[in-house]
Amino acid sequence: MAKQQFSAEQHSVRVLKVGERVRHILSELLTRGEVHDETLSAHSVSVTEVKMTPDLKHASVYVKPLLGEDEDAVIKALRTNTAFFQREVAKRLGLKFAPRLQFRPDESFEEADRIERLLNDPKVARDLDGDEEE
Repeated sequence: MAKQQFSAEQHSVRVLKVGERVRHILSELLTRGEVHDETLSAHSVSVTEVKMTPDLKHASVYVKPLLGEDEDAVIKALRTNTAFFQREVAKRLGLKFAPRLQFRPDESFEEADRIERLLNDPKVARDLDGDEEE
């Protein structure tokens, strides 16, 4: 059987689709409480993004516990149960290789807050208002 060739655009779309499928699978596992861990059962965890490598062998999974409570404990519990998550993702994805999952805290919310604070700074607001008058 000939190896299927993808264009760069098709390949990047495939990477995004697989990442989104992994995100949905992990969200479903966490929502249904299928992982038997007290820390994860006690928290609502959102899988905000999954970034896949181009070869689909590694996935960075960005998570955020509800209200940001006990983030370190939740990340530790997820990392402890990585084998379970990888096995379930492999079973449900049906790819030749199961991606290795690496759980990371999602810091995009803190970054958005920092930018918002900068934009609300009186000095920055004065400069922004000056641009609109010109």
